[in-house]
Amino acid sequence: MIGLSARRTAAVAAVLALSAAGCSGPGTPPAAPVVTAAAAATPAPPAAPSPVPAARAGLGGRPSPSARPCTVFPADNVWHADVSRLPVHPRSAAMIGAIGGGAVHADFGSGRWEGAPIGIPVTVVPAGQRRVPVTFGYADESDPGPYPVPPDAAVEGGPDGTGDRHVIVWDRAACRAYELFDAHRSGAGWRAGSGAVFDLRSNRLRRAGWTSADAAGLSILAGLVRYDEVAAGRIDHAIRVTVPRTRTGWTWPATHSASSATDPALPQLGQRLRLKRSVDLSRLPRQARIVAEAMRRYGLIVADHGSAWFLSGAPDPRWDNDALHALGGLRGSDFEVVDAAGLMVSAGSGATG
Repeated sequence: MIGLSARRTAAVAAVLALSAAGCSGPGTPPAAPVVTAAAAATPAPPAAPSPVPAARAGLGGRPSPSARPCTVFPADNVWHADVSRLPVHPRSAAMIGAIGGGAVHADFGSGRWEGAPIGIPVTVVPAGQRRVPVTFGYADESDPGPYPVPPDAAVEGGPDGTGDRHVIVWDRAACRAYELFDAHRSGAGWRAGSGAVFDLRSNRLRRAGWTSADAAGLSILAGLVRYDEVAAGRIDHAIRVTVPRTRTGWTWPATHSASSATDPALPQLGQRLRLKRSVDLSRLPRQARIVAEAMRRYGLIVADHGSAWFLSGAPDPRWDNDALHALGGLRGSDFEVVDAAGLMVSAGSGATG
């Protein structure tokens, strides 16, 4: 999703269409889990030696025991920064008011909605996954291919989806993420609106002014809520969130603007939001409480335009949609904007001091 008006309109239209289809809130998963969900997190079976590996693990799959562990960015990266004690931004009230006081929505879950998994799927590929050509509509701000995207990579919204159609490929052996926006199969490879490659062992940010598969120029994988994290009892990073409007420019760690608006009440892409400490989380079910605790400690990063307070996550058949729906008890007024400038070591790096 890039900062161009035509694509912004398409993205918002997709969200509104989902709402009109009968969700209890825009993008909210069905009230109860659906037992026919695709097993996206099932580890892949061992594959016979082949020049083109055919078997891949899902999001819950594990790399080879001999592989060096791959975390999503180093521990000192801004995505992992504890923002619970950072000062409140002087324009916090105005920016929260501009985003709106509506309910929080977990834009991910179990089962399917209109035939597609709920959320942004992640395809985990093995070492040696064959690379294929990728062409870009916005090649001047995209990392050139080839990318190790298999022909059956999971697409946001499903193969026939008409929304943002993100494709996220996680190569754990190389510790890299390959992320595409508006991705479609094309011949032996893929075509996409834009694409970015992230070295997950590096704090290096994208070039100033460059987008990614996200409007802010950030990694989508880094901000997704994943079931394995919640099952372990802790999310250790900020969460990707969308808002209806932003103002021109960007706030570190973002690298790209998606707006020409100059109203100082609007947040910028990259703005860090935080759930207030005064909000009582004790009555939330476990899955929702762990997400809320992450929003209090690590916060949210404004990554794109869309419906207000939509949290991004990966689909998984083990999500409890009723529990996730409980996050709707949190409202925009329960959040504040924090001033994260003091974390920055360098404008070109996501490392924190």
